[in-house]
Amino acid sequence: MEKLDLQLFATTTQTTGLAALSDEMKTYYEKRLIDNAEPNLVHDQFGDKYPIPEGSGKTIEFRRYSPLPKALTAITEGVTPDGDNLQVSAVTATVSQYGNWIRLSDMLELAAIDRNVEQATKLLGAQAGRTLDTITREELNGGTNVLYAPKVSGGSTTEVLSRSDITADCKLNVDVFYRAAAQLEAMNASPVDDSFVAIIHPYSAYDLMRSEEWIDCHKYAAPENIYNGEIGKLGNIRFVKSTEAKIWGPAEIVPGYPRLTVKTAVSSATTSLVVKEVIPQNLCGSLAEPVPVYVGGAANTVTAVTYGAAGATLTLGSSISAAAANAVVCGQGGGKDGSAVFSTLVLGANAYGTTELENGGLEHIVKQLGYGDDPLNQRSSVGWKATKAAKRLVEAYLVRIESGNSYSDKAKSN
Repeated sequence: MEKLDLQLFATTTQTTGLAALSDEMKTYYEKRLIDNAEPNLVHDQFGDKYPIPEGSGKTIEFRRYSPLPKALTAITEGVTPDGDNLQVSAVTATVSQYGNWIRLSDMLELAAIDRNVEQATKLLGAQAGRTLDTITREELNGGTNVLYAPKVSGGSTTEVLSRSDITADCKLNVDVFYRAAAQLEAMNASPVDDSFVAIIHPYSAYDLMRSEEWIDCHKYAAPENIYNGEIGKLGNIRFVKSTEAKIWGPAEIVPGYPRLTVKTAVSSATTSLVVKEVIPQNLCGSLAEPVPVYVGGAANTVTAVTYGAAGATLTLGSSISAAAANAVVCGQGGGKDGSAVFSTLVLGANAYGTTELENGGLEHIVKQLGYGDDPLNQRSSVGWKATKAAKRLVEAYLVRIESGNSYSDKAKSN
């Protein structure tokens, strides 16, 4: 159990006579917020950190340094060569603000309010961390260098060339990571510390960690120098696990239903398809926009859903001539068969930049009872606000590997 200094809290019990938190408590809570946010910032961990711009509008400038060309001209004895200049290009991004808050009621016992501020701060800190991490994650997953894990089935291996062709049989393997590392090395990407870094989802790590070449982090020569979330190493790549690693799952056809199953086989042209799932009546009807789907792996749309006590009926945008019983109907976004696709990012140093968490990046805000339009001192609040931007700086220093795994048939987008 976590021990709290009660005397520290006793000085800040929120009563009507207390105008504001002391500076000491402001610092304490701010640190608590950041401490709870930092474990979730896995995707920020390996980026170049830039301070939040102050008094310079909403644009932050990231700097990218070009490598120097080879110096192949021999130096003349006694003559100083001209030298070279740094080649710096600016990459700009627009910072945005994010935040949330929790309202606290005066009906809470006064002696308990500090504990509620403490708990609210923990929850808000974790939320802030996941939010800010996702902003960076989405930027990184927009990179242009992609490798797809091959499909291995029945002893044969089939190359995969697109996300929609990923299935649960397209599991990560050792070879695809050696390819990623070779690609980074060929582009002269520098390692992060002593190795490249991969950010991987636990479901994907499960398949990879059974390889004979896998080294658990506690078996390192210097196990104390590990990253937040690090689980092991493969060749010259160190792996960091995160549940926030990107997943592309099938989009929902109606809320809560990304995957449906054909109930009655179709053998002649039709736009009606009966599925096994009983979809609640309040979700049925004509859809505001046609929903892109795959029906048995073929692209189509769903324009309406009709309620049925033994299974719903889908109205398709295009006629189909055949569909097997138990075939999958899924929203587009992942694999054609409804498989969720998992991202593993392999990074070199200086691949991307992100704004700093401290010094303006993340702010903890506590409002006392009676703030704003509150004549009876009934409300106080705790919140966070952050200014954030992330930007890929060198595309060649980042490789995204897309794969399936044993959980692809159930996983959802995150």
